[in-house]
Amino acid sequence: MNKQQLSDYLAAKPGAVMEYPFGPDVRVFKVRGKMFALYDPADDPVRVNLKCDPQEALMLRDLFEAVLPGYHMNKRHWNTVLIDGSLPDGEIERMIDNSYQLVVKGLKKAERDALALLAAQQADS
Repeated sequence: MNKQQLSDYLAAKPGAVMEYPFGPDVRVFKVRGKMFALYDPADDPVRVNLKCDPQEALMLRDLFEAVLPGYHMNKRHWNTVLIDGSLPDGEIERMIDNSYQLVVKGLKKAERDALALLAAQQADS
């Protein structure tokens, strides 16, 4: 997965918005105002911070050298994933999907329903 594929995959999540609250370089992806991913495309290799269930976060760190405790984040709930070619794209996508779903799960029911409708509309087009 390259930087453009990463950005495209994050931006394609229903309701995803890219913002720059930490300066002009760090891309922050949010859904309904809640962050689910962030990265600096200037990093080499790119490092993306993703939300994760605490138990799974520890497991992923044990399984993959490219998964580290979240840099500048709550290390219990966030992982930093190195996009260095050592992880299959499908595993990176699964971690992104999981991060997004964890954030959506914490939203109010009306917001979750609106996102489900948006996802259905995107699937139809």
